[in-house]
Amino acid sequence: MKKIAFSLAILISFLALTACNNSSDGKKDWNLGTQAYTFRAFSFFEAVDKTSELGLNYIEAYPGQEIGGDLDGKMGYDLDKDTRKKIKQHLDKKGVEWKAFGVIVPESKEAWDSLYQFAKDMKISTIVSEPKTEDLPYLSELSDQYKVNLAIHNHPEPSPYWNPELLMEAVDGLSERVGACADFGHFARSGLDPVESLKKLEGRIIEAHIKDIESAESNSEDVIWGTGILDFSGMLQELDRQGFKGLLSVEYEADPEDNMDQIRKSIDFYNEEIKSID
Repeated sequence: MKKIAFSLAILISFLALTACNNSSDGKKDWNLGTQAYTFRAFSFFEAVDKTSELGLNYIEAYPGQEIGGDLDGKMGYDLDKDTRKKIKQHLDKKGVEWKAFGVIVPESKEAWDSLYQFAKDMKISTIVSEPKTEDLPYLSELSDQYKVNLAIHNHPEPSPYWNPELLMEAVDGLSERVGACADFGHFARSGLDPVESLKKLEGRIIEAHIKDIESAESNSEDVIWGTGILDFSGMLQELDRQGFKGLLSVEYEADPEDNMDQIRKSIDFYNEEIKSID
């Protein structure tokens, strides 16, 4: 009996270790998904399909994309109850979670209220935006009230948040649910070092738009990850050092009508890179 019990204990320990090593979230709890703008030549439903085809389980929607399926209209936070239900059904069917929504900037408090209520209803964990700085205290309150994150995006200058120091100044004293959506490529397009920019955002990075670019020019094209100018290894190591746990949205803006092969190669590169992070 003791031998059997000992053998069972060994087996259970082995299975637990194997499950841990094979966890789909990985040792860093990073959620790799797509920003639907990557597939802007298609509908949202088709973007969900492509995300699933890539073997990813998360998507960040953007406003204005055609919904698709048998539904008329475009993605927004004013969708009626039936449309919301059908979107949820398609996401569930494809095994994809709607994780974030943006970049979106409502113009009034009432509109912001509606957006947060929509996010809660659709179980969207993060709103990605470039809000007016004077609205941030109110949005901080909404983020705590609805338990929805607000990730501030850094489009290149003249965006008010192009520089990490400006963003950190803007969120100082606000809820921990208010932070950064760090866009790797836009850092470089703004003449900034992406690794140093991530360091300056420490403690406030909620999600990231992950990409590589061919040059530091403002209109530089996206390229397959690892073939451009960005220090991918350095950026991923910095996220790991900070204990980042969040969404990494694939935002591949080149060749929107035919970019699946480039994205697959990029994901393969990413998977190899994270293996080397201790």
